[in-house]
Amino acid sequence: MVAPLEIATRYRAPNGGYMGTFVGRAWVPGAIPGPSVVTVDDEGVYDISATAATTSALFDAADPAGRVAAAPRKHRLGSVAELVANSDPRHRDTAKPWLLAPIDLQAVKAAGVTFAASLLERVVEEHAKGDPAAAEAARRALVAQVGVDLSKIRPGSPQAQALRAALVERGLWSQYLEVGIGPDAEVFTKAQPLSAIGFGADVAVHPRSNWNNPEPEIVIVASSTGHVVGATLGNDVNLRDFEGRSALLLGKAKDNNASTAIGPFVRLFDDGFGLDEVRSAEVTLRVEGEDGFLLDATSSMAQISRDVLELVDATFGGHHQYPDGFALFLGTMFAPTQERDGAGFTHKLGDVVTIASPHLGTLINRVTTCDVAAPWNFGVRALIANLHARGLCGST
Repeated sequence: MVAPLEIATRYRAPNGGYMGTFVGRAWVPGAIPGPSVVTVDDEGVYDISATAATTSALFDAADPAGRVAAAPRKHRLGSVAELVANSDPRHRDTAKPWLLAPIDLQAVKAAGVTFAASLLERVVEEHAKGDPAAAEAARRALVAQVGVDLSKIRPGSPQAQALRAALVERGLWSQYLEVGIGPDAEVFTKAQPLSAIGFGADVAVHPRSNWNNPEPEIVIVASSTGHVVGATLGNDVNLRDFEGRSALLLGKAKDNNASTAIGPFVRLFDDGFGLDEVRSAEVTLRVEGEDGFLLDATSSMAQISRDVLELVDATFGGHHQYPDGFALFLGTMFAPTQERDGAGFTHKLGDVVTIASPHLGTLINRVTTCDVAAPWNFGVRALIANLHARGLCGST
């Protein structure tokens, strides 16, 4: 067993530093401790909760980036490096601030099966019935039987419909192929408002899961009108054995304590960063195990099968509103299959997961189980009471 891996030393700022408009949340100790909205530049992290007490309210501003630029920077909490280091619970000084997930009251939604590689792996899970030992044989058989590059198929197109009919006739249709190439995207609720964890916190898998993996994703954030205002990074932790046994176990596979990591900061759209940068973003994944295991992978949002705004339209509209805004995971580009102990990939306790993208920085979390991770005990009522006690309810 090697020494525990240090999270703070693995953090990397976005390329170019914090020249864009970055916002997040931090837990700020004091006479009445609580969560504060913060902004970040190369000089440090600043509490701007007097300007916007929640990121939900900030993202609803007519010009969120402009509102951040105009916010007074009177209360410096420390350098980014200091808050990053204090965000690892193993080294935390509770008298100093640490980072939280950069969203609060927003609904947390996720789009599934939006990349060809992950589409294939979802079908593998289904055919393997959640058994990792059966995955490789199922994978080889599916590739041979489908006989087409799914990345070339536009969902909902006539070509997709023809392929669907052919696969149904051959007995190869599945619920994952339906949402992967069919007309309707899969959008599900990933987590409850205020339950997501941020940079440095322990991310968790269900203690009964024996086949699971990280799902590194770009996460867009939107206002209550459905307007996309920025992006961040996320880990949509997946339990391949639970979901593989039955798609009806999706909630159990996805929505558990500490199973949603988002951060470190939201980069707001401005003159230097927007949807085109999201559409072309490169995302890297690194998993480092205390057993010496190492997994590295890189992929591109350019491979996504549905445009970002298509996924937003599938989430928000006349069929569904979100009065506090929403965060939307755009789907994973990765489905790790690298061998680990001879049974494909699955997490081990203590794994350090690093998700990075040049425009957005680095999200790092250590893996534990849901029953061991810090319990979620700060909900909407607690937030309202805390903001009221701090005299911030007028700026929510």
